[in-house]
Amino acid sequence: MKIKNAEILCVGTELLLGEVVNTNVAYLGRALARLGISVYHTSVVGDNQARLYEAVTTALKNADLLILSGGLGPTYDDLTKETVAEVLGLPLVRDVAILCEIEEYFASSNRKMPPNNAKQADIPLGAIALKNRTGTAPGIFVEHNGKVVVLLPGPPFELCPMFDEFVFPRLREMSDKILVSHNIHVMGMGESEVEMHLLDLMKNSANPSLAPYAKEGEMRLRVGALADSEEEGEKMCREMIERVKASPVGEYIYALDAEYIEKLVVEKLKEKKLTLSVAESCTGGYLGKRITDISGASNVFSGGFITYSSKAKIDLLGVNPETLEKHTAVSGEVAIEMAIGARERLGTDIAVSVTGEAGPNPDPATKQEVGTVFIGVSTKEQSYSVKLTISRQRDREYIRKVAASSALREILKLMK
Repeated sequence: MKIKNAEILCVGTELLLGEVVNTNVAYLGRALARLGISVYHTSVVGDNQARLYEAVTTALKNADLLILSGGLGPTYDDLTKETVAEVLGLPLVRDVAILCEIEEYFASSNRKMPPNNAKQADIPLGAIALKNRTGTAPGIFVEHNGKVVVLLPGPPFELCPMFDEFVFPRLREMSDKILVSHNIHVMGMGESEVEMHLLDLMKNSANPSLAPYAKEGEMRLRVGALADSEEEGEKMCREMIERVKASPVGEYIYALDAEYIEKLVVEKLKEKKLTLSVAESCTGGYLGKRITDISGASNVFSGGFITYSSKAKIDLLGVNPETLEKHTAVSGEVAIEMAIGARERLGTDIAVSVTGEAGPNPDPATKQEVGTVFIGVSTKEQSYSVKLTISRQRDREYIRKVAASSALREILKLMK
């Protein structure tokens, strides 16, 4: 059979109570997207057999594929397998080979298997048991009456490898298409303005599709192509990406398929064999933290200064007191001198600085509105500043995050 659409049903009262963060939906959604299988609905149900029965019955009316996670353990409230078998009208049969594997799992740590673990070896008649290499609960893959039902353990460290090794290859054979997707990262142009320039492209392009997603201080444009092959999908995506680049949005694209902007900055610095330093005021070390979060940053990042007060800017960075007096601490002039000071003191190729009003209340001495930020950039060849006006309706943390991201973007612009 061929699968076109799917539903994901996660089982566990702990998920409804918020005691456990449900990461399985995101993982499975991404995996199914790669297979070209559309997920139309996801839901969470507690450890209640009647409600679980209803949820499974409803899902199988709408979807070709139903993936369940959780409820495969040995305790009395682990009822996923039993409920699915009841909905499908299939008896449970004890698999002796699986039972031996579970017994061996306990024996390997010098423990005796509790009797209730034996029920984990019960499999719906005709189903395929999926080996669990990191736990005791096997997964289950069953085709019945034109539907596919996959049961996976709840813990992600069990679910993810099991899906990758045993489920993904089977579903790949059942999917007509594959989905190829890329992310275009945009910073410096707001969501509404991006949509204004690309609305016709978004509305009139079904395959490949173009969809916007907002993040803190930036935009992500997802390009997705449903195709018969990887090569065809890549070609379709490339054509769409080029159309976006040719639009006014193109000037604000900083990367394609970047995991984190700070990771991209570190990689580019390594590639160009350049070193970096920073000077921070309103971000309070957050910019330096993001850079040093990346493994290998020590090869390109020399260090930074947190100069929150005017005195620190003067003493540590050599900012001219007259510049502070004339322009205030939140100004392009001071941002430039901060960047120059950091670069000269640490002997780096590039330095960036951040100074601004993060709020919640403006400092009368700076004569600037909350959300006003200046980024200073200094290299051996040039020094300049960039002014940002971040929405004053946003909170202090948001302003700091956007300021740091914008500083990272300025570093990238130097290395194009």
